[in-house]
Parts: sequence; C-alpha cells; structure tokens
Amino acid sequence: MKKIGFLIISLSSLVFSSNILESKIFSPSNCDQILNNGGYFKTCYSYKHKGALFVGYTLDGQNMNEKNIKKRPRFYEDKNIPKKYRSKHSDYTHNKFKNDRGHLAPDAAFDYSQKSLNSVYAMSNIIPQHNTINRSSKAWKGLEKFSRTIATKLGSVYVLNGVVYSAHPNRIGRNKISVPDAYWKMIYSKKNNYQRCFYFENKKKDPELKIKDYEVDCKDL
Repeated sequence: MKKIGFLIISLSSLVFSSNILESKIFSPSNCDQILNNGGYFKTCYSYKHKGALFVGYTLDGQNMNEKNIKKRPRFYEDKNIPKKYRSKHSDYTHNKFKNDRGHLAPDAAFDYSQKSLNSVYAMSNIIPQHNTINRSSKAWKGLEKFSRTIATKLGSVYVLNGVVYSAHPNRIGRNKISVPDAYWKMIYSKKNNYQRCFYFENKKKDPELKIKDYEVDCKDL
C-alpha cells in the first residue's frame, strides 16, 4: 500500500474535528483547485490527473432517510475548472481498463434534494473505478451503504475519500484522464470516537473478498 505522507497527521488518534481535518487536506499546497460543490461536499482537484485527489463530506443521518430521488441526473462537465483540465463523460466510454464512472461523493447519500443530487454528477466528482469494485455490494458500493448506515446510527459522520495515482498512470479518453492505482475511504466521528478506513486497489475484484477484507489501519494510509 502506498502511504500518503501528509495524511500522517495523527488521524488515528482522533484529535481533529472535521473542520480541522478539511483544512489540512483541502489546501492550496495539496490541490490545484478546491471545489465547494454548492456546499454539499468538497473536492481537492488535480490538473495533472484531471481528476480528484480527495473528496470530503459530512453525512447527516437525518438526510439519509429523508428522500430517495430515483431519477438520476446526467453527468456533466464541470465548468468551474479550466477547460484544458476537465474530464468528460465520453472519456470513459468503452475504455480498455473496464473502468466505470465512479462517484466519490455517492449519489445515494445525496438524493435528499434535487440540488444535492445534481451536485454529485459533476465529472470532477468522478474517477475511473474498475467495474467489479464499483458495482459490488461487497466492495465500494456496499461500503457506501455502510457509511449511510453508520451516519444514521451515530447522527452524522465525516467521510474522506482519497485517490492514489502512480507517477506514470494509465490514461483513458480523449482528455487523457489518469486511471488511479487505488482509492480509499475513511469514516470518522470525533464525537463518537469512531474511525474506520478501507483501501481498494483499482483492479478486478477477488470474488472471495468482502468489505471487511478491505479494512486497514487508518495510520497506514
């Protein structure tokens, strides 16, 4: 597993509030551009990779069961980003790595209003995810559901998603989007002394693995 050096900011000791954690991660020293996405979630964006490095948000337990808008919006180009650094929906079509358009801030967590749901369909919130990981209830998809369950139980949780790129990543599409080597998710609540982290290599899922098998010690990120 690749270590994300500056993340060793004592995350495992749970000393930071989500606001302090955000200030450490979502800073100009780490991000080419920081996107606020209407206040629903925050994106640390990389011009080099034409994709997110981090996406963070708070899941309010009340919102998790507030609504369930079934009709999904179309993916759209994020016009907040300079055109030469954007990704497009078409970049993913028929790519040879079998990567889906994978959400970092997930649609099912933001379907409590049309505005919040629309916000997560910006292409800046999407990364290439191997389809067997993205769609599996025993991998990324299942972990998103687990996050919502924990938010409902605890009242709220902060979720931080990280994306790991190699020095010379594979690329897809006309805009040459970087394909991540891996990605991870941290579910965090200082109030409830709760923190769990999960790490996924961006490759075909081992059918024997379950969500618990992807769990890692947060200090190892």
